Amino acid sequence: MGLDKIDRQILDILQENGRISNAELARRINMSPPPTLERVKKLERNGIIQNYVALANPAKLGLNCFTYVEVTLVRHGREGVERFMKSITALDEVMECHHITGGADFLLKVASQDIPDYENFVLHKLTALPEVQHLKTMVVLSTLKHETRMPTDLNIQGSK
Repeated sequence: MGLDKIDRQILDILQENGRISNAELARRINMSPPPTLERVKKLERNGIIQNYVALANPAKLGLNCFTYVEVTLVRHGREGVERFMKSITALDEVMECHHITGGADFLLKVASQDIPDYENFVLHKLTALPEVQHLKTMVVLSTLKHETRMPTDLNIQGSK
């Protein structure tokens, strides 16, 4: 599905505020509510809008330590990789898991209360997975930018 200027405007607004009313959204893009709603539904049907979520404040939840962990597996066979992928998706502390190229096999973003909590996660959960051979941890000292909004104005193939 190609995105036109109005679709990109809708996405930008909804990414900023997913709870905006259809009437307000329509007003902001200078359209009437029925075609605005149809455009939103089309974006949803085509999987461009995947979900609507509430963004929680990590500090208010006691999550004050974020780490990026490079994971190297013992073996690179399909079964071992699939076992690791299935196991890692079940761990609540893992916020992101990316299968990567380079020196490691996976890159994880892990949330924990503090360093002792992270150590407990590593010792009792992550290294308990039989597929894990090596870990390299990078602790986040501070975050300069954390964006949840996907850019819609880049030169994306198929956009008008």
